[in-house]
Amino acid sequence: MTVVAAVDCGTNSIRLLIARAVDGEHGPLAEIHREMRIVRLGQGVDATGRFADEAIERTRAALADYVDMMVDAGAERVRMVATSATRDASNRDEFFDMTATLLGKVVAGAVAEVITGDEEARLSFRGAVGELDAAAGPFVVTDLGGGSTEVVVGDATGVSAAYSADVGCVRVTERALPSDPPTDAEIADAQEFIRGRLAQAFAAVPVAGARTWVGVAGTLTTLSALAAGLDEYRSEVIHLSRISHTDLDDIGWRLVRMTRAERAALGPMHPGRVDVIGGGSLVAMELAREFAERAGITELVVSEHDILDGIALGLLD
Repeated sequence: MTVVAAVDCGTNSIRLLIARAVDGEHGPLAEIHREMRIVRLGQGVDATGRFADEAIERTRAALADYVDMMVDAGAERVRMVATSATRDASNRDEFFDMTATLLGKVVAGAVAEVITGDEEARLSFRGAVGELDAAAGPFVVTDLGGGSTEVVVGDATGVSAAYSADVGCVRVTERALPSDPPTDAEIADAQEFIRGRLAQAFAAVPVAGARTWVGVAGTLTTLSALAAGLDEYRSEVIHLSRISHTDLDDIGWRLVRMTRAERAALGPMHPGRVDVIGGGSLVAMELAREFAERAGITELVVSEHDILDGIALGLLD
């Protein structure tokens, strides 16, 4: 069976999926290894327009470990995509030189690639809805990342509309939430910024006909873990879990108003999300409000499968 490796390098994290096909080249995926590390590649990019040296080094160290895992697993095909922060950075050539050196140890000539917001959205959609009953569609999928949020509408036949909005947990935090905990004025500024950016997405993507909201990425999976009352992060509980908008608001507002020390004490909270989960929660709550008003959707389905699964499936096509 062909073994493939997918890497997603975003604003906040770098993630790996090593998988193989089941029932032939075009069958579903059998996961061999999945891992996420917080490297904060997008540290300061919104303000400076360039990668910080220490951010590139953190990313290099994580990718070097991932490359060793790919080699050990016998990966025959590899694709690494870079998303929001890399689209914005003026010194991205330093990043690409580093990734080419490392990925070449797995497959000769392999390089990281910057994908458009539209492709990011479509890959996320494919990964997110792959296990869902087609009858629950049409779906609206949101990938709430560090620097951008993708909003995608489609059904079992594919994507009908997609938009990548320049708003995410890191971008919101760096722009509007400097205090610990945030002040009421900072929260109001953050909400105004979020609504302005998401308005562009909703102008481009008609969500009124959607029946099911599916959310992916760390902010939403962490909200799910907290809604379930978990003492530690457990993927098997979180995957395809459901959160009512009422519970999402309750958890989201508690996170926004907590200090960083209080967030860090929460069992399912990854240390790398402590300072940005408040900003991410504000984005999540605004999405929930919009979907309720525009489509009558009152709950969120959280998927652990996302752009990585879409990339891996594409490698097997």
